[in-house]
Amino acid sequence: MVPLIVLTLFSLLCFSCSASSLVTDFHVLVKLRNEFQFPEPLLSSWNSSNPGSVCSWAGIGCSRGRVVSLDLTDMNLCGSVSPQISKLDRLTNLSLAGNNFTGSIEIVNLSDLRFLNISNNQFNGHLDWNYDSISNLEVFDAYNNNFTALLPVGILVLKKLRHLDLGGNFFYGKIPPSYGTLVGLEYLSLAGNDLHGEIPGELGNLVNLREIYLGYYNVFEGGIPVEFGNLVNLVIMDLSSCELDGSIPQELGKLQLLNFLYLHINLLSGPIPKQLGNLTNLVELDLSRNALTGEIPPEFVNLKQLKLFNLFMNRLHGSIPDYVADLPNLETLGLWMNNFTGVIPENLGRNGKLQQLDLSSNKLTGTIPRDLCASNQLKILVLMKNFLFGTIPEDLGRCYSLTRVRLGQNYLNGSIPNGLIYLPELNLAELQSNYLSGALAENGNSSSKPVKLGQLNLSNNFLSGPLPYSLSNFSSSLEILLLSGNQFSGPIPPSIGDLSQVLKLDLSKNSLSGLIPPEIGNCFHLTYLDMSQNNLSGSIPPEISNVHILNYLNLSRNHLNQAIPRTIGSMKSLTVADFSFNDFSGKVPESGQFAIFNASSFAGNPQLCGSLLNNPCNFTAITSTPRKAPGDFKLIFALGLLICSLIFATAAIIKAKSFKKNGSDSWKMTSFQNLEFTVADILECVKDGNVIGRGGAGIVYHGKMPNGMEIAVKKLLGFGTSSHDHGFRAEIQTLGNIRHRYIVRLLAFCSNKETNLLVYEYMRNGSLGEALHGKKEYAYTLRVDEKSDVYSFGVVLLELITGRRPVGDFGEGVDIVQWAKRVTNCRREEVVQIVDRRLTTTVPKDEAMHLLFIAMLCVQENSIERPTMREVVQMLSEFHRHSPDYQSSSSSLQCPKKNLEKEKITTYPRNKL
Repeated sequence: MVPLIVLTLFSLLCFSCSASSLVTDFHVLVKLRNEFQFPEPLLSSWNSSNPGSVCSWAGIGCSRGRVVSLDLTDMNLCGSVSPQISKLDRLTNLSLAGNNFTGSIEIVNLSDLRFLNISNNQFNGHLDWNYDSISNLEVFDAYNNNFTALLPVGILVLKKLRHLDLGGNFFYGKIPPSYGTLVGLEYLSLAGNDLHGEIPGELGNLVNLREIYLGYYNVFEGGIPVEFGNLVNLVIMDLSSCELDGSIPQELGKLQLLNFLYLHINLLSGPIPKQLGNLTNLVELDLSRNALTGEIPPEFVNLKQLKLFNLFMNRLHGSIPDYVADLPNLETLGLWMNNFTGVIPENLGRNGKLQQLDLSSNKLTGTIPRDLCASNQLKILVLMKNFLFGTIPEDLGRCYSLTRVRLGQNYLNGSIPNGLIYLPELNLAELQSNYLSGALAENGNSSSKPVKLGQLNLSNNFLSGPLPYSLSNFSSSLEILLLSGNQFSGPIPPSIGDLSQVLKLDLSKNSLSGLIPPEIGNCFHLTYLDMSQNNLSGSIPPEISNVHILNYLNLSRNHLNQAIPRTIGSMKSLTVADFSFNDFSGKVPESGQFAIFNASSFAGNPQLCGSLLNNPCNFTAITSTPRKAPGDFKLIFALGLLICSLIFATAAIIKAKSFKKNGSDSWKMTSFQNLEFTVADILECVKDGNVIGRGGAGIVYHGKMPNGMEIAVKKLLGFGTSSHDHGFRAEIQTLGNIRHRYIVRLLAFCSNKETNLLVYEYMRNGSLGEALHGKKEYAYTLRVDEKSDVYSFGVVLLELITGRRPVGDFGEGVDIVQWAKRVTNCRREEVVQIVDRRLTTTVPKDEAMHLLFIAMLCVQENSIERPTMREVVQMLSEFHRHSPDYQSSSSSLQCPKKNLEKEKITTYPRNKL
């Protein structure tokens, strides 16, 4: 009886202890929840009034009356993580991954902890914890945070550690050689940090490793340690994009379990080791963007499992081995920009799995293999810039999987396969600069109307016949259509007006005839239009002025007639136009954009007149009577010219004297600086010999004042200011008061009843055009393209959002882009961290978030990933149209839901496929 009583008391005591411990866990969890932001609705089950319900809370796992698992993965939580979390002293599994926790974190005194995942948050600081107190840890994942410190060496005490991921942070310094003592590791990722120095050979002691990632943003000295040949259990090795040099160690040929080998974007040189042919389990091999030489080893015939084989952008030579075509699983073959010669293997594509093929920019000869699309798997075919000849295989016209075809700059002949340009998935087709002939067929498949083709380039071939009406099939997709340098004939079909998205249209250097269809005015997005060197006739349709954003217009060398429409002058974006060598007549308009066109734009039209052509329209010839001798007529004609010249000269002198001599009676000068010159000194500069520029707003003159100061005088076109033009004067007054190192100073403003003069400080740095195209090919310092402009626009957006200057406010070597990315972590919801405080009461948060979102797209490091300016404009203009995708300005700022799947750092580099 006594033992029974003792047992009962003992059981009650244990229950009381267990309940007490669970209550402790309850209070810890409540404190944690109170420091989280936006815990609803996923943590709504965490009821603070009922300690007994803890084990049923979301994310909580219990065993023997204690909390042993806390899993808050991807719960959309913000805020900080309290040190109280370490009081859950029976935890074996802790995951905070995929939230937006900030601040520092330290996990200690959890002796039972086996699994710890804090990845995909915004934790900062360091990881120098007391690892002795969590010595049973097996998995430690801190990927994608903001830790900024040396790599922690305290983890060396974790003898049971199998998985270590410190990638995607800002760890700096060298990889400690002592990391080679973590012999239990099966997974190691230090990629995506700021590490430098040599990769220690001691890592070769980690013989249990199955995956290793060390590249991306890290910059290592030296090459790949030969000791890595000892990692015989490796399945994945990713050492890409970290400036490794030297040769590829032949010792890597020992890694016979390897499935994925990524060494791309480095400085590796020398031949490809033949020993890599021993890696018979390789599925993906990427050695691209290095300086490798020699030939593809014949031993690679053994790599039967290869799906991806990338060697592009190296210095390899020789022929492409025939066995490459026989690799049974090959899906992607990228060998572009090398020095390969010989023919393309005939069997390529017959394995039925080939999806991407890029052999461009080599010296390949022969014909295009006929079975590249044997099983309708081929998506990308790029063979441009080679010496290929023969015809394009007819089967490609039925390859419905194709999305990109680039065969330009070869010696291909014959006709374009029927249906090729109308394939339903095709978005890019480039066949330019070949010897293709025949007609461009209509779309024979009426049941499949293509909508995806965005660019079509057939220029510089021998194509003939009429333009197909089926071009209208591309009404919602085609942006660039280049057909110049062919032999197309007949009229331009009215269906050209259905291309509502076209940006660039080049039909030049053909034999097109008939009228310019007025439907061209429906192509509202056109910025470039060239119909020059054809046989077009009739007048320019006035509807062309409906294309408000047209920048380039070339109609030269046709047989166009009648007057040039005056409405063209209203096209404010039109900066380059050429109407030369036609049969136009009448007066050249002088208003609007016509004022900035060169006289050469109208050459070769003898019946055109106007002041721009130095051919007055009001001149009438003096005809002689039948009784006058031819000599008398010539004398009278010469006298008439002399009299007209005298009249014009006298008028010019009178006007010049009036311009310069009226002095204080007619000219008023407003100075914005202390000037040591007068209006008379300024007027002395305004003469033809001093012209340094012309534009839509006026003419610019250069002058030197008596005190030696150099000025630039802009003579504004149009009428002078009147006594009532207070708005213009107010704006000039504002400009005169601006002081900014990037803005040329306005020194003075002069005006009379006819003319306005703006006097600026003269800058000797020249024009933007000289900087880009002058003797200095700007390309030595920066590659300028459309996406460079987009980047600059993104910087401007950041200036608008933050109210800060692009450089100088963020510390040495840091600009506004780097600062904004670091502070917001590229998340638009964090715009409150950088927004100009003067805007917080006037600009809704959702609009500021949207602007930051666009700015971050524009300033992406990879130019390929930036949007086009057209897309930027569309995103800006359509914000309110898509407002349901964002929060309203009155709603509270929420943390976004992050992607569940952890971002793979082993993504392949984008190439030009």
